[in-house]
Order: sequence, then structure tokens, then C-alpha cells
Amino acid sequence: MDINAYIESGILELYVAGALSEKENKDVHALMQQHPEILQEVLNIEAAIVKLTASASPSDTKHILDRIKQTLGFGGKNDSKIISIAKPKYNWLTYTGWAASIILAAGLFWAMNQNKQLKYEVQTAKTQQSILEMQIADARNNLEEAHTLISVLRDENITEVPLAGQGDFANTYAKVYWDKNTQRIFLDAQGLPDPPEGKVYQVWSLKLSPLTPTSLGTIDSFTTDENKIFEIENLNESEAFGITLEPAGGSETPTMEQLYTLGVVG
Repeated sequence: MDINAYIESGILELYVAGALSEKENKDVHALMQQHPEILQEVLNIEAAIVKLTASASPSDTKHILDRIKQTLGFGGKNDSKIISIAKPKYNWLTYTGWAASIILAAGLFWAMNQNKQLKYEVQTAKTQQSILEMQIADARNNLEEAHTLISVLRDENITEVPLAGQGDFANTYAKVYWDKNTQRIFLDAQGLPDPPEGKVYQVWSLKLSPLTPTSLGTIDSFTTDENKIFEIENLNESEAFGITLEPAGGSETPTMEQLYTLGVVG
């Protein structure tokens, strides 16, 4: 093995910088134990890095200047001496390459962080755009619903049916707007409290003689609907409307003990 060629290859600088793979680190460590020259070179590199680091920090330079003067023979006397300048042992070109590799790695790390930050900002912008689009769509739907409700309330052919509170729920109320032409009702349930967990309100169309209830469905979105106005299909010849509190999923027949509101078609 050519020790000098190995030392000049630059791999020892990468070893000191921690830029080698785990296998390469093991190989260098093994050669350091076998060849004192390689071990000494590693020590020299580490010492050089320490010197470079120290020189990059601000400090009192007076003692450095005094040392330079003493080395050059300017110790305050007029005598002169011939200075012998020896060729430096360290391969500074290799150190420069090592430093460049560190700078390149730092640059790549910065670029990766910038790219990650850009992706995050793009994703955040997309999310905000999606939320805005949903808000616009909801606003349009609410506006259409408002226009529909206004047209219903102004229609002379609409039948209004007040639903009064019953029994223990006398303080509750609701109102049905029945559009017989389109076979639908608009239920204003603002006078009902939020149902307990596991319970839902169920709307009933009633025939009075004999008493025959027909379910118009459950109001599953009661707690999340701010306006508490619900459009419900009604294909029946209703004589009254009622609202009961039922288990989630609804019931086949109304639970009369939980009859909240009831109103007869006038």
C-alpha cells in the first residue's frame, strides 16, 4: 500500500470532517492502527482545523505580533538573522477541497430546507384556497336557501301551521310552512332545544280520524344547523304535524311521552 498516496488522496480530511460512510470510517480506523504515519496525519489535520477555527475568532493579537517579531529576529535589537522557511507539511489544497465539500453540504442542506418550506407554503395556500372555496359555496347555498324561504313566506298559497309545546315541553314551539304544490314543508324548529346525545327529533304527518302517524324523517343535523330551518318532503294529505324526541335512527311510531310540539292544519 502506498501510504503517501493514501494520505494525499484527501480521505483523511473527510474522515476528520465526518463525511465518510460507516464502512469507510472503519477502514480508516483500521489503517490508523496499522500505520503510524496515517495516525499522525489524522492528528495533524485535527490540529490544523483547531488552528483555523481559532484564527477565525476575534482575540487579542498583540501576543501574536510579538511572537512573529521574535521569530523574524526583530526582538527590539538591530541584529538581523537569516530566516529559514520550510515547506509546510500539510496539504492545504486538500484542506481547501475538504472545506469546499463542507460548504457544499451546508448549501445542499439549506436548499433542502428552502424547498421544504416552499412546499409547506404552497400546501398552506392550497388549503386556504380550498377553505375559501367552501365558504363561498356555503354562502351561495345559504343565499339560495334564503331566497327560497323568502319566496315561500311571500306565497299566498303556502299553509302556515304553528306547532305548540305539549305537556312537559310547553315552552317549546315550531312552525311548518306547507307548500302543497311542490309537496314539501319548511320546518322552523328554532323553538326546540338541542336534543340529548343519542336522541333525534322526528317529524310526523298525522291523519286525525283515525289517528294515523306517518314519519317524515329525523332531523339529524339539528345541532349543526344554525338557522334551524329544514326542508322536508311531504307527500301526505296531512291534517296535523307533530315532533317527537326519538332514539337515534328514529322510530316506527311516535313516542307520545316525548311529544314536544303539535299543530293542526287550519
